[in-house]
Formats: sequence, C-alpha cells, structure tokens
Amino acid sequence: MDHQADTNRTDLMTITRFVLNEQSKYPESRGDFTILLNAIVLGCKFVCSAVSKAGLAKLIGLAGEINVQGEEQKKLDVLSNEVFVKALISSGRTSVLVSEEVGEAIFVPQSHRGKYIVVFDPLDGSSNIDCGVSIGTIFGIYMVKNEAKVSLEDAMQPGNQMLAAGYCMYGSSCTFVLSTGNGVNGFTLDPSLGEFILTHPNIKIPRKGKIYSVNEGNAKNWDEPTTKYVQKCKFPQDGSPPKSLSMVADIHRTLLYGGIFMYPADIKSPHGKLRILYEVFPMSYLMEQAGGQAFTGKQRALDLVPRELHERSPIFLGSYDDIEQIKELYASSKADCA
Repeated sequence: MDHQADTNRTDLMTITRFVLNEQSKYPESRGDFTILLNAIVLGCKFVCSAVSKAGLAKLIGLAGEINVQGEEQKKLDVLSNEVFVKALISSGRTSVLVSEEVGEAIFVPQSHRGKYIVVFDPLDGSSNIDCGVSIGTIFGIYMVKNEAKVSLEDAMQPGNQMLAAGYCMYGSSCTFVLSTGNGVNGFTLDPSLGEFILTHPNIKIPRKGKIYSVNEGNAKNWDEPTTKYVQKCKFPQDGSPPKSLSMVADIHRTLLYGGIFMYPADIKSPHGKLRILYEVFPMSYLMEQAGGQAFTGKQRALDLVPRELHERSPIFLGSYDDIEQIKELYASSKADCA
C-alpha cells in the first residue's frame, strides 16, 4: 500500500482553506471577504447541481420573460440569478449588486449591508443550456468608496479598482477559477466531498498560444485589424503552424493553453457585444493576473471607465505576445488613416 500517496490525498487544499491562508497574510483582515466568497461558492455549487439535472427537472427551455439585454430568459437564468442575489444579500457583506439579468443595480437593505460590491453574470452562455455545452458564472468584486453613503457610482468603478474576480464553469467537471490580486488559481468540485479542491495552482498563460477564438459568422462586419489578424492566424507568414479555433469554454481554454479570445466591434455592434462590468472586467483581471493582456482595440481593458451599468465593449484577451500583435495592427491602421 502506498501510504505516502494516501497522505497526499488527505491533505486537500479546499477553496475555503486557501482563502483563509490568504487572509492570514493581512493581520487587519476580519474575514469579511472569506464570508463573501463562501456565499459565491455556495451559489456556484447550487447552480452546478441545477445545471447537471436541468433536463430532468424541466429547467431547460424559456421562462417566458425578457431580460434587460432584450434576450429571452431561460428558466435556469432566472433560478441562477435568484440564488446568487439571495446568497450575496444574506452574507451581510455586500452593499450593491449588479446582475446581467436585472436592469437596475440592487441596493442591499441597510440591515444587511457590508463593504463590498459584486458584479456578476449568473449564467453566461445560457443559450447553450439545452445542448449541454459548457456554461458558467462570472463575477467581480469591488470595495465601496464610502460605506456611509453608498451610491450607483460605487458600481461604476474602472476594472483596475477590482479586488477580486473569477468564474465557475459547469461542464464535464465544475471548475472555479479565482484571483484575489496575487495570481490565478483553479479549483475543481469533488462531488463526493462537496468541496472545491485546488487542482490548478498559480495558473500562468503561455506567452504565445496556438488557439484563437472568435465568432467567424461576423467576419464580413469586422474592422481591418481584426480581419488581418484572423488571416494571420489561419495563414501565418513566419513559418509557425496555424492557430486552431476554440469555441467551447473559450476563456478557460485560452487561460490554460494560451492564444487569444476575440469579440471585436463590427458594423452591427460598433460598441462590441460583451458587457464591461461583469464580463470584460472580470475576465481581463484574470488574464492580466495570469500574465496575459486585455485590450479593447483602443486601450487597456481594465482602464475603461463605465458610464452605464450594462455598457458593452469590444475585447481581445489572451497571451501577451498575441495581444501585442493585435495592438500593432490597430496602431498601424490608425497610422494609415492619419
């Protein structure tokens, strides 16, 4: 019997233990962030369970309502949003919540208020629910500017003020990826324990990748730099192999294996499609923490200052060198227009 292997299996780094270890580095910490994160983790576990049995529980299909984005809401969308809103409010550590599914910011009742703001997409990619493709939850956490006077402005901070961000992916396994400003770590849910276990410590995105991810159905509407970049991916001039296309759990795959994820502006969507607060910012934060870059076509993504809750932006996320290439193409395009 391999007793050493058995010992290793019993020394499990759960997400709670990991966050408590991080908390111990800050003597002034009172555990508020740990409590908040536990509420998010609980929400993810609930949604993971609901996603896994959605068909049996008749949770797939439309709920018959339209969300603030004008998209028909799936039943799981509605359920996931309710779960996260209730878990975050009951934690007693939040003041303002911004959800993709709700038109206005949610101000937590005074009796339950804390010092954090959470922006989240409770179920990203929900149009894929019925066909079993990986979907996920995305979130970002900010600190309120003034606990005595909480306002909408607290939720409209640039991404460079974010304290933490992460996502939970529901697929063949349930994976929780988190950064609290000291790198990126990945945890996998062990169903037998009901705990997220550290399985991907200190994730670093490769400097250059072999994967590109973009919706090529919009190719005819792209701007010139994006068109040129995708052509380079398919037909490289430097002798390197062509990049392959990823369309499943795009960001997660890009983070682990390198490459680039693109959702550019185009003729139909001149301001891009992805929402700044709860899609662009959290994913950009994670990408930078893992050693990559995030670019809008004009500037560093995390330096954007939102003007509206559900404002959109183009985004290019990925390996450092790959983003440098897209930056050069945009700079060249500007120079040609000057």
